[in-house]
Amino acid sequence: MTATLDQTAQVERDRPEHRFTFGLWTVGNPGRDPFGGPTREPVDPVDSVHKLAELGAWGVSLHDDDLIPWGVSATERRQIVDRFKAALESTGMGVGMATTNLFGHPAFKDGAFTSNDKKVRRAAIGKAMNFIDIAAELGAEVYVFWGGREGTEAGVAKDPRDALERYREAINVLSDYVVANDYDLRFAMEPKPNEPRGDIFLPTVGHALHFISTLDRPEMVGVNPEVAHETMAGLSFHHAIGQALWAEKLFHIDLNGQRIGRYDQDFRFGAEDLKENFLLVRLLERAGYAGPLHFDAHSYRNENAEGVWDFARGCMSTYRRLAELAQHFDSLPEVQEAFAAASTPELALASVDGDEADALKAEAWELDSLAARGYFNEKLDQLLVDVLLGVR
Repeated sequence: MTATLDQTAQVERDRPEHRFTFGLWTVGNPGRDPFGGPTREPVDPVDSVHKLAELGAWGVSLHDDDLIPWGVSATERRQIVDRFKAALESTGMGVGMATTNLFGHPAFKDGAFTSNDKKVRRAAIGKAMNFIDIAAELGAEVYVFWGGREGTEAGVAKDPRDALERYREAINVLSDYVVANDYDLRFAMEPKPNEPRGDIFLPTVGHALHFISTLDRPEMVGVNPEVAHETMAGLSFHHAIGQALWAEKLFHIDLNGQRIGRYDQDFRFGAEDLKENFLLVRLLERAGYAGPLHFDAHSYRNENAEGVWDFARGCMSTYRRLAELAQHFDSLPEVQEAFAAASTPELALASVDGDEADALKAEAWELDSLAARGYFNEKLDQLLVDVLLGVR
């Protein structure tokens, strides 16, 4: 008997490893780009919650301005939040992360936390505080900071040392605010190498991890890497996630598709580079990552309203299938043999055991003989390709 859509969705939602989330700005993206206006009608946030619940998502994420239009009265603000909260409760949907839009308002044209104008910096911190209150009320797990306007076009206009100090000050103040109010929230920094500023502060996962180590409360701040952000600069997202996991700082993740060297495309997860996506999913699954799997992407501009939900289904379907393929790949005897030939398991072993200086110096003379071995990566990589192609 074939399961109905609702039955399938319920089965998928009952699987705790599939904590799929979508931003209100993703399924609600109207198809606007820098060269053309919207091609689709806006989507009511409450309607997004209900539709995503029907499709089997675990939760949603949101900027403050996604839910509450800028400039509404306090009464309207309360009504909007209550209505959205009721939709979450009626569907059982969670809030994986919330964030503040500190890039859209014209006041942030020189930055938010790193603006040269002290009044703008104070307003940015206050705007974040206002929505942190709402995020805590909605039960958000993580609060993300993407510094989209934190950077320069004219490098001479800002001393980067001063800018980073102001950035650190803002995160420290907001961390203290969360603790003082006893909110159950963690922060995550979202790095991006370029766009929309000419040069953005904290452009990569490595930059963000070091920045976090300088904070007053580094234990409550992690990273929120995004496929597109590392890929657009030609970096390996698989390696970026590996470093974040190694540092125990992967608090949230943004999944999408991206071509190297292009602007931030935010394609459907799996739309580009299936091998890299396979490696990413395999790493997340093997590491036991339990946070939200957030799709920060949007449907192609030429889709209508129905196509948006095809996009959402596709994101979740691709992740699930890659997770299955990763498990299948690791179960193959020929793959395990190839791993052994490549000495992959040996990498997990410590190189040095105690004081071995004399032995280490003696072994340095063995390089010529060590050079003769091969690592059989061609065979191992082809096995991966065979699995992706369905040959094995």
